[in-house]
Amino acid sequence: MTQSIDLNADMGESFGPWTMGNDAALLDIVSSANIACGFHAGDADTMARTMALAMEKGVGIGAHPGFADLQGFGRRRIQLSDRGLANLVTYQLGAAQAMAKRAGGHVRHLKLHGALSNMASEDAHMARVCYSAALDINPDLIIMVLSGTVMEQVAQDLGCRYAGEIFADRAYNDDATLVTRGTPGAMISDPDFAAQRILNMLNAGGIISANGHVIPCRIDTICLHGDGPSAVPMARDLRAALERGGYRIDQF
Repeated sequence: MTQSIDLNADMGESFGPWTMGNDAALLDIVSSANIACGFHAGDADTMARTMALAMEKGVGIGAHPGFADLQGFGRRRIQLSDRGLANLVTYQLGAAQAMAKRAGGHVRHLKLHGALSNMASEDAHMARVCYSAALDINPDLIIMVLSGTVMEQVAQDLGCRYAGEIFADRAYNDDATLVTRGTPGAMISDPDFAAQRILNMLNAGGIISANGHVIPCRIDTICLHGDGPSAVPMARDLRAALERGGYRIDQF
């Protein structure tokens, strides 16, 4: 029996005349798009253009809020108060919702970006603050969580709709958190290896860490980053491998 799986990518990360990634090509492959909201990357024109293209290609629109850190691409850890965190998420989600509405669509899901996501995957209180702020704006929003981390437990406790995500191009620690960028092996760039690795995880019913440890978890969507030079070939190979493996690519 054919099973469905969502394939998502981070995008909308260009800024002014500076281009990041190939969003148009990725939108031909993925079923969901996590679109930057202008804080860690992106701008109003990029958001509008990316959302319009996602609508044209039938790809689900997601808000991808991050820290206000353009220089560090949202990958530097910043300490904020609970109120500051809530406002950070609210502001960016509001912008995404407005831009999506103007494009004739709506924001289906929310996924935290970069350091904001990594911190929330380790800190249940932080995850709850971020998710509660988003759900206060839209209770029907689907929260995309890093499967196997405290994010998933927080989403369950909040009783919200959520999707469990695994990464095709990142290595995992034994606690389901991501291996820190810059560590040897943290980033996976070989499309064939990434595709087989994901199939192995789906067959195992959980994340397989860099040490070979299987962490049972819910898998609804598979992510690859849109900013790397191998993003498009990796997305194509991954989609083809999933389809050969009996999976139908569809929005969660």
